[in-house]
Amino acid sequence: MYKEEIIVKNIFIIIMLFLFFSLSSVSSGVDGNEILKKVDKNLFPQSYESYRKIINIEPDGKKKEFIFYTAKKGTEKVVGLFLSPASEKGRSTLRLGENMWLYIPNVGKPVRITSLQSVVGGVFNNSDILRLDYSVEYSVTKLEDSEKNYILHLKAKTNSVAYDKIRMTVEKKRVLPSKVECMDTSEMLIKTLYFKDVKDFGNGVISPSVIETDSPFYKGYKSIFIFGKIKAREFSDEVFTFDFMSKIDSLTK
Repeated sequence: MYKEEIIVKNIFIIIMLFLFFSLSSVSSGVDGNEILKKVDKNLFPQSYESYRKIINIEPDGKKKEFIFYTAKKGTEKVVGLFLSPASEKGRSTLRLGENMWLYIPNVGKPVRITSLQSVVGGVFNNSDILRLDYSVEYSVTKLEDSEKNYILHLKAKTNSVAYDKIRMTVEKKRVLPSKVECMDTSEMLIKTLYFKDVKDFGNGVISPSVIETDSPFYKGYKSIFIFGKIKAREFSDEVFTFDFMSKIDSLTK
């Protein structure tokens, strides 16, 4: 009889604990995928233009710098244009979903490129440079909730995405990422992105102005994005076509 009472009490405790955590989860109302969508919204407007400096730093301190213009429309259309150095000026890129191309003026015909290649070298790849919204490419599989941050565990929706898994640290106060750890299918770390120096770019755009990255595969190397301008702007669909790749500079005038 005594043993039966203990068993009943243990079952009761387990049920109460289950109900407590279930109700806590429901009452918090925290949805990981909704947080991810808000992160996207806070990082950049849905359609926008930006100017940034891309800096590649080698272990000996040697630097290579680029000035890069970007225009994005909706969730799957991005173009980019090199403004400097002179050796790269006029080269442009186009991304439609997971498909990417590079236009070189002397060649004339757009060349297919992949997400894991890099048009600038360094640690940033083409997927980083021509990034789509995180919520377009990833789903949240797990959410960790601490006092100041959310930790979002992301899984790629398709096999064509550059990183199979991502662990994103999100600052609760501004719902902006502070760190993004990019991993392969076995959860081996490929690179880490650090979002820094939140800046008011005007017209409601408050976003990190600096993104740094390093990788265990490129020890001693570092690459940096420094955004000088992020501004909401609408574009016609014509901008995101092969024919317009030679005319992207007209958007900067």
